[in-house]
Amino acid sequence: MVNDTNVYWHEHQVSRPARETLNGHKGCVIWFTGLSGSGKSTIANTLDHKLNQYGIHSAVLDGDNVRHGLNAGSGMLKATHGEEFAQRFGLGFSAIDREENIRRIGSVAHLFSQAGIIALTAFISPYRIDRDRVRSTLEAGEFIEIFVDTPIEICEARDPKGLYKKARAGEIKGFTGIDDPYEAPVSPELVLLAGEKTPENLADEVMAYLELKGICTLAGRTEAPGAGSVAIGSNPGN
Repeated sequence: MVNDTNVYWHEHQVSRPARETLNGHKGCVIWFTGLSGSGKSTIANTLDHKLNQYGIHSAVLDGDNVRHGLNAGSGMLKATHGEEFAQRFGLGFSAIDREENIRRIGSVAHLFSQAGIIALTAFISPYRIDRDRVRSTLEAGEFIEIFVDTPIEICEARDPKGLYKKARAGEIKGFTGIDDPYEAPVSPELVLLAGEKTPENLADEVMAYLELKGICTLAGRTEAPGAGSVAIGSNPGN
């Protein structure tokens, strides 16, 4: 049986506008892209915390975390599913595996957005065409590409997971920024200078953009106490 000839789209009784009305804000996909160590995960988590403090529904889809489950590598899958399954569905870091990694997470982020949730993705996503493909699946204005523009010298100095050191030593092949390319966005919705500003300030810049575009409104919402600051690079999941 050929998959694509017997699969049909099923409309849900609860519409997206109904879910967004219930949440009090629109859904969208905020796509953080940048080099390893640029601060993507730190900023995404800081933003997630701020949104939560205002009662705005959001979820972080982090590159490392997703590779522990949905996009697990063959080594993780082998023990539970066997060699054949692991080789077929496990994802590594080749160009085609990175393409599938982004395709899968783009689909998941789309589901979150349709449910009226702000999906925050933190992925290197080095290839422009892969990010553009995700954008093409979403409505106009729903995909917010944010380039975390941090010089590689700063990323390498941070090196929270020691990956740059291993790449320089030849222990890791195909590492983005060293022996594999990173294609910066041409026209991102936002550029964040994470080498110059704190995660708190950068998260505030994203919040201001969301308000400007009418995705969420902070007026009338009360920020709960307890929001704290964090240093970029302190979260190892960049």
